[in-house]
Amino acid sequence: MKKKLETVPRPEYLSQLIDFSNQDIIKVVTGIRRSGKSTLLELFVEHLKEQGVLDEQIIFVNFESARFEEITNSKALYKYVESHISPNCKTYIFLDEVQTVENFEKAVDSFTVDFDTDIYLTGSNAYMLASDLSTLLSGRYIEIKMYPLSFKEYMSAQTANKSPEDCFYDYMKYGGFPFITNEIDERKISMYLDGIYNTVIFKDIVQRNKIKDTALIEKLIRFVFSSIGSLVSATSIAKAIKDDKRGANHETIENYLDMLCRAHILSKAVRYDIKGKDYLKTLSKYYVTDLGLRNNLLGYRQVELTHALENIIYFELLRRGWQVDIGKIGDMEVDFMVRRKEDMRYYQVTWTVNNNPETLEREYRPFDAIPDHYEKIIITMDKDFINSINGVKKLNAIDFLLDKQL
Repeated sequence: MKKKLETVPRPEYLSQLIDFSNQDIIKVVTGIRRSGKSTLLELFVEHLKEQGVLDEQIIFVNFESARFEEITNSKALYKYVESHISPNCKTYIFLDEVQTVENFEKAVDSFTVDFDTDIYLTGSNAYMLASDLSTLLSGRYIEIKMYPLSFKEYMSAQTANKSPEDCFYDYMKYGGFPFITNEIDERKISMYLDGIYNTVIFKDIVQRNKIKDTALIEKLIRFVFSSIGSLVSATSIAKAIKDDKRGANHETIENYLDMLCRAHILSKAVRYDIKGKDYLKTLSKYYVTDLGLRNNLLGYRQVELTHALENIIYFELLRRGWQVDIGKIGDMEVDFMVRRKEDMRYYQVTWTVNNNPETLEREYRPFDAIPDHYEKIIITMDKDFINSINGVKKLNAIDFLLDKQL
């Protein structure tokens, strides 16, 4: 039997909502569609009820439901909430996919002034935070970025008796959207991923930004999906996808890339000069939020294993709260330079270094050129007894993702 979506553990996200609950700060959960934002709110509502919060203290509005299709602007939203507010105690307000409501931020700001509330918002597009919300509520909201399931979460939801290695290959192939965690029918998986892709591209990007040249943005997506882990620029992409029928200047490409990142389908990693201690404006890397979307669009066989592994590790580092950049040292590159408060680490990611001296030397050489003494780590799929080479920690990718080695 397929495990219910509601039972997929999301403890890291749930604990963040719990930690900030009943504080005078608005909680904003962002992330790609179908990553589990609505379910997270539902799990949190259950937590509140277990703590004694009554049904009449909870207002839950999912703006993707036809029940609320008449709430299209801030005035209608305010009127609805006002009519359901709990008069004698705190009201917990949950507004799911609230970016569909015009000027929603004005209503939300009024709720904080007029009522005793604890407010939770979700949105599938970062434009909601680029709106007047950030101005009206400056310093009064926190953003919780939600991603599809991590591999650890994916494993925790498994019902079949499969090895971690077999699960990892499925995870790398089909991705981590909660719905497909235990789905074995590839046709259903493909249809589900098609639905997410089409909704994100055409609803969150094309319709929202009134894009007329849909063929160009689809061509761009195919190019970037096939180039994960590679250094690119808007100029180089424009040249690569230009044809006789369609011009593609770098300004347009740059705008489209920004739209894709705001819709949470891509994430941009910029380069940082380790010696010069400054960000570089030329060349970046883009990673796809879920490899299942990429593989479903391009074909499951067209996967470069090291780049796929690099993509997975990149988002795992983001999930763990690191700021992730691409390190540049001379003419060499460090896959990931990560920072969190006073801590810094360097990561190289490759499928294997065993029985391949050239790969081993290529991956370790940038570490030798780095002048500081922060921790340096290489992550591979190798399983052996060697866990350190010349002071560089070597980790198995699956163990790293499952927190067995840190």
